Amino acid sequence: MADTKKIDSINKESHTRSVLKGLTWRVVATSTIIAIAYFTTGDISLAIEIGFIEFFIKLLLYYLHERAWQMVPRGGIRQMFRK
Repeated sequence: MADTKKIDSINKESHTRSVLKGLTWRVVATSTIIAIAYFTTGDISLAIEIGFIEFFIKLLLYYLHERAWQMVPRGGIRQMFRK
């Protein structure tokens, strides 16, 4: 039983790692949305405003998504499909 808990803790990401992954991904994704918004609207101020709003909303959603997946035991999805 103790070995199972040790393996589970090794496979789980820390909150800090989830946040850092979210931040780095958001920089890439937000740069993309700012570029798309600029080419669509021709207004750099509006494009940056859209990117700013999108950054924080999607960062929160990504973090919640990551944490939800951490609650699913490794191999749990495969077991559901085997039944």
